[in-house]
Amino acid sequence: MPGDTTRSVWLGLWRCASISACCSGLRGMANLSLVWLPATISWGAPLCTYDKPGQIAALTDGRRGGAMAGLAEVAMLRAIFIALALAALPLAGAAAPCRQALALGLDVSGSVDEAEYRMQLDGLAAALTHPEVARALVEGAGVPVHLLVYEWSGPRDQRIVAEWTAITDAAALARFADTLRATRRVPAAPSTALGTALATGASLLAGQSACWTRTLDISGDGLSNAGPRPQDIDLPALDGVTVNALVIGTGEGQRQASAGYLLGYFETNVIRGPGAFAEQAEGFADYERAMVRKLLRELEGLVIGRAEPAQ
Repeated sequence: MPGDTTRSVWLGLWRCASISACCSGLRGMANLSLVWLPATISWGAPLCTYDKPGQIAALTDGRRGGAMAGLAEVAMLRAIFIALALAALPLAGAAAPCRQALALGLDVSGSVDEAEYRMQLDGLAAALTHPEVARALVEGAGVPVHLLVYEWSGPRDQRIVAEWTAITDAAALARFADTLRATRRVPAAPSTALGTALATGASLLAGQSACWTRTLDISGDGLSNAGPRPQDIDLPALDGVTVNALVIGTGEGQRQASAGYLLGYFETNVIRGPGAFAEQAEGFADYERAMVRKLLRELEGLVIGRAEPAQ
């Protein structure tokens, strides 16, 4: 989907929360010649009425007598958007759309022992297949989420463990999770190269330009001690990318001041971009729970609601 303007129109329509915003988003698609709009879009009563492409004549809801409608009408307009998005592909001449590209980078440095390594891989697999997360990933899969997982430690030690995968249905998600569970550790440098981990994630996301949003997740349990500092990574490939973090504490016995310092370090030097945030896990045993919480926050607003016509 070429151009930042086009991407912003599609993303805005995907997230529209009112009839006015949804109708305006459809108008924007018409202005970019991505879709042809009928004079009226209705669902029981007229919702969007256009004088001609590019102009809205009225925004109405006949059942309620006002311009602002309920969640059911907004969800219906979002569903109309999905149908138009898929139909628009030949006109746009673009690759299959993707609503979010999510790359997850896992810390496998020397501070992570074998048991913690398995907690991280198996915890991520369990988090992705958690009922609420799975629902957020699979619903609206006509415009899917793309997932990739890689490991990082020293400046020369980055490994992809699960390639880019379009989560088009529950079976695709299950296969992706099985890949993580089957992954075995390989020797790597014990150092912690957070800056290189950021640069690797940026490079991997650069090939996902058809996605409306691009998110990089960095999990880590310590400060950077090798390679470029994370705060010094300023690459064009990170433009428009949201970098979030999952900060892993040392678990039982960790001093609160130390935990707070590590979280502050990631918040100051690692996360960046629109809506960026850092989540915290109280040790690797808490990793799955923290990952579920983080994934739900990242996927919020990217799922089409289901709606039944009002009676």
